[in-house]
Amino acid sequence: MSSLAPAAGKSDFFSLTPASFDAVVAEWGWPRFRADQVRDWVYRKLVLDPERMTNLSKLDRARLAEHVSFGTSQVLAHQSSSDGTQKLLLGWTTPTPDATAETVMIPDGPRRTACVSSQVGCPVGCKFCASGIGGVKGNLTAGQIVEQVVRLNAVLNAGPGSRVPGSEPNTPPQPGTRNPEPELITNIVFMGMGEPMMNWKAVDPTLTILNDPEGLGIGARHITISTVGVLPGIIALGERPEQFRLAISIHAPNDGLRRELMPINTKFPLAQVIEAAKVFDRRVTFEYVMLGGVNDAEEHAIQLANLARECRAFVNLIPLHPGGAQGFTPTPGDRIVKFARELRKAGVEVAVRKSRGIDIAAACGQLRVERLGRRPPRRPDNNGDIQVA
Repeated sequence: MSSLAPAAGKSDFFSLTPASFDAVVAEWGWPRFRADQVRDWVYRKLVLDPERMTNLSKLDRARLAEHVSFGTSQVLAHQSSSDGTQKLLLGWTTPTPDATAETVMIPDGPRRTACVSSQVGCPVGCKFCASGIGGVKGNLTAGQIVEQVVRLNAVLNAGPGSRVPGSEPNTPPQPGTRNPEPELITNIVFMGMGEPMMNWKAVDPTLTILNDPEGLGIGARHITISTVGVLPGIIALGERPEQFRLAISIHAPNDGLRRELMPINTKFPLAQVIEAAKVFDRRVTFEYVMLGGVNDAEEHAIQLANLARECRAFVNLIPLHPGGAQGFTPTPGDRIVKFARELRKAGVEVAVRKSRGIDIAAACGQLRVERLGRRPPRRPDNNGDIQVA
């Protein structure tokens, strides 16, 4: 696999917080506003080629091209759903020579949500999830996570039927004309491949780049980090001043069943996870995948309601996607409705996640697994009830 790997000695723009990039260009003797101009080209106009940054001098463009790389991924696959959901499989040469990760864009009215990956594969090994097949191959850098959002912004602005551009997702305005404002990602969820809290070293600066008005400028309340309950990460997130959201993958309401489905429960048992959620100073969401005949009985609803009330959590019920089922069967729709009703009766706020990307391989980890040859590819026109998270 080839990739647009950065040349030796170049800084990865997408790994740099605005303050870090300011420091880099200050060493060149550039005024502060020049860094602002570059960020405007990249994050607002979606132009990644310094030669096209026309309000920079020729000398400044050459220096920028020599010292900074703008994007290191190769788009290995791009699938579009009839409902507007878009899925990309991106490839890099690090942390392994054939590193791949998925990212998804889910439109919902004016909201455009990017579901991003934080690792190549996943170390957690939840029994029902395709992301963990083959384990984890390494951590993504902050730049590789941010680049997923930039690639999805390129998809949003590529035009109907367009394929994803390579390194130049947009063109600069022509003299005397003004390009329309691009459509940009409005929400971020760290619910793709990997466990974000096990890559906090990269996720921490990524949050700054995504949220900073001089970066991608996405509001903190529109950024959600999902974890299986890695306690040091929950504590670290709670110590940040921004109002980032926390989602916890519960998936079973008692330790015995959760250990069977999620081996991580041995290290971070439910009681400790719930206690961490109680002290987190913002609202917490419980993610709960509905597994037919496994975790969807009335007694499970009662147990889950008790946990949710203990830390005032909102519960998000997720119909199992066949693409990542791993031998499990989805809970029937009427059973999910009944389960949700039990939670509401117990005083818990609950929602059932809408199925999106039903005509593409939108299950988390599915597209990567197909490319690795572990299962036959799912055709884009092969309909099914596929979930994106």
